[in-house]
Amino acid sequence: MSRDAVRVTRRLFLVGLNLSLAGLAVGLPALADEPSGRAGPPPPAVAPQPPPGLHPNPFIHVGLDGTVTLVCHRSEMGQGVRSSIPVLFADELGADMARVVIRQADGDKKYGDQNTDGSASIRKFYDDLRYVAATARTMLVAAAAAKWKVKPETCEARGNKVTHTPTKRSFGFGELSAAAAKLPVPQRADVKLRPKSELTGVNSPFLPLLDGPAYVTGQAVFGADVKLPDMLIAVIARPPVVGGKVVRYDATRALQIPGVKRVVEISAPTRPYGFQPWGGIAVLAENTWAAMRGRAALDITWDPGDNAVYDSVTYRDNLLASVREPGTTYRKVGDVDAAFGKAARVVEAEYVIPHLAQMPMEPPVALARVAGGRCEVWAPTQHPQAARTQVAKTLGMGEDAVTVHVTLLGGGFGRKSKADFSAEAAFLARAAGAPVRVQWTREDDIHHGYYNAVNAQRIRAGLDANGKVIAWHHRTAFPPIASIFSDVDTPGITDLQQGVLDLAIDVPNVRAEACRAKPHVRIGWYRSVYNIFHAFGIGSLIDEIAHARGADPRDVWLEIIGPPRLMGLAELGVEKLVNYGESLEKHPVDAGRLRRVVERVTASANWSGRKKDGRGFGLAAHRSFVTYAAVVLAVVPDERNKIRVDEAWICMDPGLVINQDRVHAQMQGSVVMGISNALFGGITMKGGATEQSNFRDARIARIGEVPRKIHVDLVPSDGPPCGVGEPGVPPVGPALANAVFALTGKRIREIPLLRGLAG
Repeated sequence: MSRDAVRVTRRLFLVGLNLSLAGLAVGLPALADEPSGRAGPPPPAVAPQPPPGLHPNPFIHVGLDGTVTLVCHRSEMGQGVRSSIPVLFADELGADMARVVIRQADGDKKYGDQNTDGSASIRKFYDDLRYVAATARTMLVAAAAAKWKVKPETCEARGNKVTHTPTKRSFGFGELSAAAAKLPVPQRADVKLRPKSELTGVNSPFLPLLDGPAYVTGQAVFGADVKLPDMLIAVIARPPVVGGKVVRYDATRALQIPGVKRVVEISAPTRPYGFQPWGGIAVLAENTWAAMRGRAALDITWDPGDNAVYDSVTYRDNLLASVREPGTTYRKVGDVDAAFGKAARVVEAEYVIPHLAQMPMEPPVALARVAGGRCEVWAPTQHPQAARTQVAKTLGMGEDAVTVHVTLLGGGFGRKSKADFSAEAAFLARAAGAPVRVQWTREDDIHHGYYNAVNAQRIRAGLDANGKVIAWHHRTAFPPIASIFSDVDTPGITDLQQGVLDLAIDVPNVRAEACRAKPHVRIGWYRSVYNIFHAFGIGSLIDEIAHARGADPRDVWLEIIGPPRLMGLAELGVEKLVNYGESLEKHPVDAGRLRRVVERVTASANWSGRKKDGRGFGLAAHRSFVTYAAVVLAVVPDERNKIRVDEAWICMDPGLVINQDRVHAQMQGSVVMGISNALFGGITMKGGATEQSNFRDARIARIGEVPRKIHVDLVPSDGPPCGVGEPGVPPVGPALANAVFALTGKRIREIPLLRGLAG
């Protein structure tokens, strides 16, 4: 068994279902046979034949001994996907989890989309994964029915066996696998899914985190845990400014440090940057400390390049100037200009959000070996297929010659969807003629990342004499992610789907525009991406409207959302809605669901009694990744008369929930991350270089700065699964800003909020 395989013992699974051991709900899976983490030789040029048994698709194998091997094609970074997907497979197949082995998929197009991003692992694949397992079940049942000469519909698969219901005869899966393998694989139309009531594993209130015991005992294999014989460790001195180049360097002192073996130059990337390595000078050594000392001893002169003009203070002013001028209209309902001309009152504001860095607890790392015309990579990657493609490009070889093994990820948040660090390792391994692990430090991670876009917004609301909003005008400017792949400096319709085009409001005149924002750094995915700043602007302005009217913010939220209804393209005022890759028929823009989370979260927080509470309460809601979430935060002054978040309530309607415990955990994490973004967030540039360097100045919330209680409420639903990992983050920032205003009377329209309070 390889290091990426987990055998799920009956004890592990039952303990995870709350049959606790001494009050601690953990089990002990039989993990790796190779505790050193050392990998074997490079794979042969011709892939080995699969072992005997039923192998109807790349995801499932039923062995002759009855062992069921399930492949997880998504990356595990703490969200529990290596638990949820196998249990869903097993439920639909009828496998006994005590006979299941879970393997992590390498990067390969045969698995479909492997980019573990966009809150899509269950949302996009729920039905497909069920059909994958149901296909194997159908073949096993057909094989049993043929042996008994009975109709397949009189048989059922459960507990790793197929039973003929009338006679109670049964065959184990292992006894049927060879015969089933000889049958034609049925078409999807000929496969029937189980009733949801029979999915007993995924419908349980608590699924075990199958990798949890390995995390606790130190057996879990993350990127830096993989070791190969004779491997070298590399750290890289990268240009301070993206697009910069090495003018000259002297490696003499670096090579004199004990343990340092080589110094290798990596060429600067050309535009568009994509996932190319950043470039610079790499120091290869026998250990990480020697490599870091060698890097510090390098004498390098840099040419910063064109992006040295990038200054965050100046750029902020440029963005605000951009949203003060007309942009490209992507949403239009009614006549906004005429409505503002008739408005009795206008409430308007400008909001600014800086770059944000993902800062996963495990910085980027990758190990590569190049030998015999092939390359093998081990990396904590969210997107192994992109890593495979970029490594092949960097080395000038075909993708078929590249294998990417996925380790566990110590957090990702979108940073590890990029392939630059995997390509660095491959380039250096070829140059060194030995396996090379590229290790990023925290400073490397913050200085040379793919940041969330910096943003400015100008939002106006026109009110009639009764205070009702009759006009809504929204302008937004930010360098889009597409800028790393092409020459783009204005957000497009795909970008504005995140909180602007799908905003559920009952306003007769609406216009939304995208304005120009030239990129100067690599822009990348971040947990909830553009929804962070769009939710902040929208949620803050609605609170400002409520204050201008002297009204309850909850009532204003519900009034602006309007009555429960499904909003089509015409009512939204858009030609099309990308809708996170989902159809509007399956995942419509549902104003009723947005209303419901607002109503539920305010009821949970005793919103109506907040004025007697003595704390400042703030509310915000948002739709993202086809999920609806609302947050209430309560803030208090601490002993130093600063603001402290005291309590949090979050309500989310994510459709059908597969793993309730993991969803609760992700919502709690969303609150903490949202607070970190709002209070401390901000990556700033001077002379094109990042000013922050580590957690001392790129802060995240510490234990004394997070709420003493976080209440999570999931709306029960039989609807299709929606996104989970990201939708909890966006409403936190505006809820916090609104709570600060409720407590202090100070309106803050720019992150980080603490800077505004200090000013």
